Parts: sequence; structure tokens; C-alpha cells
Amino acid sequence: MNQSSVNILGIPVHKYSMEQTIGLIDYNIANNIVTHHVVVNAAKLVNARKDSELRQAIVNSDIINADGQSVVWASALLGQPLPERVAGIDLMINLVEMASRKGYKIFLLGATEQVLQAVVKKYNDQYGPQLVAGFRNGYFSAEEEYEVARQIGESGAHLLFVAITSPKKEKFLNKYKSIINIPFIMGVGGSFDVIAGKTKRAPLWMQKAGLEWLYRVWQEPRRMWKRYLVGNSVFIYLVLREKIRQLFGSKK
Repeated sequence: MNQSSVNILGIPVHKYSMEQTIGLIDYNIANNIVTHHVVVNAAKLVNARKDSELRQAIVNSDIINADGQSVVWASALLGQPLPERVAGIDLMINLVEMASRKGYKIFLLGATEQVLQAVVKKYNDQYGPQLVAGFRNGYFSAEEEYEVARQIGESGAHLLFVAITSPKKEKFLNKYKSIINIPFIMGVGGSFDVIAGKTKRAPLWMQKAGLEWLYRVWQEPRRMWKRYLVGNSVFIYLVLREKIRQLFGSKK
């Protein structure tokens, strides 16, 4: 495991702050170093234990950040503290601003056509039409994946943001990154919905308290309850079990 990362339930997570992550991405884009970024939360770490393809997609990434506050807390409990949470949506917002400032172009993939158009309009109004090199909604078949990847690769974009649910986005990026072949790619989950104003982020106090997941469950209970309530419970159990192993050297 790289010295700049810590092991959380068998997954290496980089010990980068938001500032360090942005700086590394900026350097890699400027030097045309292809970089695959992924964020992990409790649910994704739990799912990666039973989904080998998802796990491979995560560990094959070049930068792995802790998106969930629970992952940061777990790292401290296990004696390998991460500096801070690097939320995917906050990173995306910072990178879009950086792209505009430095003349980079972005590609937006995912969400519904209505949400996607709202995001494109917002960025065109805020940064000008030169920022967005291309866009496509997230509704395409497995047979269309190669063509979508090729379209992104030919767009002239420097950064790709993929707003598709997990684990589909991780697997898509891992499978087609060589076809896409642009400097920076990352999955951003439901970030387009937030940017378009379709959903709201939790208040800052809830984010800092590690309760943003609860706010999402409240907004979309049918879709989110199992992912977070069940996933978080399993995550807590696994982390506590690992802590007990550390303390007592248990093999069970």
C-alpha cells in the first residue's frame, strides 16, 4: 500500500486534503497525466467486499478520496487518520471553477436529459459556452457504452464528470478509461441533481456531523433507505470488528 494511503476494510484511501487533491489533479492535467479519481463512502466500501468488479474499479483508480464522514471517523478509530472528508460534489465544484479559470474543457455524462440541460445552462451562464465540450444523459444501453466512451474521447474535454449511480459509473470508467483517454475522469453520483436544483444538500451542520446521508434518505426514502441504513450498519459492524482484531489479535 502506498505510504500516502490508509487501509479501510481492504481498500486504500489516499491521505489527501481537498487542497492537495485539487493541486494534484491540476498538475496531472497540465502535464497530460491521465488520472482516474474515485470517492468512497461506507456503502461503497461495504458493496466492494461482495462485488469484485466494483472493488477492482476502485483499487485501479489513481486517486481515492473519502467522500463519507464515516470513512474519516473509521480511519481515526483504526489508527490511520485521514486529514478530512473530500466530498465528490465539493471537489467537482472546485474543479469546474478551476477548469474555467485555466481554460480547460469539461464533459458532463449522466442524469436525465432535463437535469443535464439545466446543469449545462447554469455553467454556460456562469462560465461561458467555452467550458462545456460535450454532454450526454445517463440513459444508454450496454451496447452503446463503447460509442459513448468514444464520443467523450473525441470531445476535446480535459475533465469528465459522470453522474450515474454506483456501481455502474465505477465499472464504466474502469472498463473504458483507455478509450476515453482524457486527462481526468471521475464519478460524481447525484451531483448533477444538486447543481440543477432538483435536490438540496444537507445543511452544513449535518454535513459536519456526518449526517448528510440521513438528509438524503429523508429526501428520497424509497431509493436511499437500504443503501444508507443497511450499508452504514454493516460498515459500523465491520469497522468495530477490525478494531477488535487490532486490540486482541482475533483471527475470527
